[in-house]
Amino acid sequence: MLRLNGPNVDNLNPNPLLMSQASQPAATIKAYVEANKDRFLSELMDLLRIPSVSADSKFKPEVQRAAEFIKQQLEAAGAENVALCPTQGHPIVFGEKIVDPALPTVLVYGHYDVQPADPYELWKSPPFEPEIRDGRIYARGACDDKGQAYMHVKALELMMRADMLPCNVKFMIEGEEEVGSEHLGDFLRDNRERLAADVILISDTGILSNEHPSITTGLRGMSYVLVDVVGPNRDLHSGMYGGAVANPINVLCDMIASLVDDDGRITIPGFYDDVAEVSDEERKAMNAAPFSEEAFKKELDVADVKGEKGYTTLERKSIRPTLDVNGIWGGYTGEGAKTVLPSEAHAKISMRLVPNQSSQKITELFTRHFESIAPKSVKVKVTPHHGGEPAVTPTDSVAYQAASKAFEEAWGKTPIPLREGGSIPIVALFEKELGLKSVLLGFGLDSDAIHSPNENFHVFNYLKGIETIALFYQHFAAMNPER
Repeated sequence: MLRLNGPNVDNLNPNPLLMSQASQPAATIKAYVEANKDRFLSELMDLLRIPSVSADSKFKPEVQRAAEFIKQQLEAAGAENVALCPTQGHPIVFGEKIVDPALPTVLVYGHYDVQPADPYELWKSPPFEPEIRDGRIYARGACDDKGQAYMHVKALELMMRADMLPCNVKFMIEGEEEVGSEHLGDFLRDNRERLAADVILISDTGILSNEHPSITTGLRGMSYVLVDVVGPNRDLHSGMYGGAVANPINVLCDMIASLVDDDGRITIPGFYDDVAEVSDEERKAMNAAPFSEEAFKKELDVADVKGEKGYTTLERKSIRPTLDVNGIWGGYTGEGAKTVLPSEAHAKISMRLVPNQSSQKITELFTRHFESIAPKSVKVKVTPHHGGEPAVTPTDSVAYQAASKAFEEAWGKTPIPLREGGSIPIVALFEKELGLKSVLLGFGLDSDAIHSPNENFHVFNYLKGIETIALFYQHFAAMNPER
């Protein structure tokens, strides 16, 4: 995701004019968050202690427990008709508060499942024993997406307790986002009337920085595959057979290396055929966003950046497609030495896609190409895992304008519209199945280390997110969108 480190929140310089225009609802919202912040944090910590890793079947009971926790908290916040909706995989938590059917309706989406925490040894504190250090909550799922999803539960509680909910709200919190939301499409098709709304509100993205808040207006799609390369029918002694039989690891490395050329261009035939080119005007506006490449490199402890020739770092991270190896293994990796020529080698590869690219088409192109470049000395197999389509959200909608006003009121700054590099495949799915556009109202930072050891979420952003979400409802209802 396109997130950049911001300065310490103590250094924020909000626009005095915007702050002076703060409304009475804003004051009420801010006061409620301040009065309940310790409890809000304590409840989130309880949720973060549940290891709801959807990718690993041994955690299935814990994923269920996280769903039950969300259900209980939605009920406590004032939602009605709250239910755990079964799917072929993990359940979806649904809840709603219908103030008046004549009022506009917001459908909130989030997910309670998390990425695997491996490698555990790289965490400074256990991933499912949350700690607050230097103003940050450290735990797997702190930002992606438990912390951000739970902000919406607390925003509902706030509005219910203060008797200021100005529109209808529905919740759909799933447990399979980190494994491709495989069963979400069926749920949408089977529950179109139940999920009827005017807009979908999602907090699973980030902001440019705390000093320069932003709203995500575009996301990349994804194709994710597993590749297997098989050589001899058993592991061999590397002294007796080395040099006479193809080593699957060597072959796999050569094949992967050939997928991207020296200019950072992906070599798969037809890969770029459908790529939507971004106008010079939009590229100029994108690169006008506050960004320091030196700070970016320092944060990651790298000497230089790398990517497709002819594009800036911001562009490479958001509007250009990519191909990356996410994991690779084979042979002996234990302690000490074992002189083995392995029988098999494996890799997991993801391709981030941009508007007009189809995940199904790209997966087919990859499979055809990967099989074609394999030498006769090995056998290869490509297994698709999951995919998703890219999406662009409009900046001229009432919902986007309401989100912008909410940022202005809570942060004292007008947010910058910005595309992100991450993927939320359900955004395109929502538009296809429900005919609804989404507003991506996220609050994460690049330093939050999502999907990595030591994932964290700033306490400031968590609490400010609750405040901003509640203000979104106020502005969205006041702008009275056509239904």
